[in-house]
Amino acid sequence: MQVVMATSPAKPDQPNEDFTGAVPNAVVLLDGAGLSGTTSTCLHGVAWYTRRLGGALLAQLAADDGQDLTAILGQAIAQVADAHRDTCDISDPSSPSATVTIFRINDDRADYLALADSVLVLDHAGNAPEVVSDGRVDAVGSRYRAAMDATPNGSPEHDRSLREYIETMRVHRNRPGGFWVAADDPGVAAEALTGSRPVSGLRGAVLLSDGASRIMDQFALADWPAVLALIAAEGPSGIIRRVRTAEAGDPQGRRWPRAKAYDDATLAWCTRFPDRQAADGSGFTPEANMIER
Repeated sequence: MQVVMATSPAKPDQPNEDFTGAVPNAVVLLDGAGLSGTTSTCLHGVAWYTRRLGGALLAQLAADDGQDLTAILGQAIAQVADAHRDTCDISDPSSPSATVTIFRINDDRADYLALADSVLVLDHAGNAPEVVSDGRVDAVGSRYRAAMDATPNGSPEHDRSLREYIETMRVHRNRPGGFWVAADDPGVAAEALTGSRPVSGLRGAVLLSDGASRIMDQFALADWPAVLALIAAEGPSGIIRRVRTAEAGDPQGRRWPRAKAYDDATLAWCTRFPDRQAADGSGFTPEANMIER
């Protein structure tokens, strides 16, 4: 399949805590969770965690052995946990975590996995887009964000409210009745949303971190069919340009209250899926992987 990617850090002088990558049959996208200024028991940081976990996922997906996506995620979480359990208190809720979204072509099926609030949009030929996202983070967060949303971004009051919000959310991380993210426990993989669709009915798939999906779910600048049309016309970077324009026009979050005035934004657009019925018997059409910066 062809994969076109675009990513942009929230600020040029800060590390991008999103991660996306592809192998010939699959794509992963991760959005790291953490906040500068809050305490953490990990020496490595969020960007380190998302890159390590993303790399571990890609290494397993490259095997193209059809293994269950929840098993792949659980093994990758365990591998990264082992990489820093001797130096960090990885069980503490302040340790790095990440959303995980996986899209994979598996013979004539398209498999997906979604853990936490990144977004997968499946572009069904002749039908409305199908949006897959784990809404438990937002369901919990909506109970605690009023004070944060009532203060302008960049103010001391907002910074304080944001730290308090993050600390409160950590109490609900990876607990029944709360929300689930990739961190130290491989068992959370079983909490992910998973599914499978026939490849024959798909024109494409888009994976978005919440910094990119805010074009629709926070800013309401376009519905999902319009987002897909824009990506087809301008590539994933067209979405990021519009998100950045909207953020710059509302730096204090008065029109669109939000935790971060600017956020890391990443998209991966998948098209030209393999034709398993190719006449030459190979089962694949030519593949291309492209990265936009």
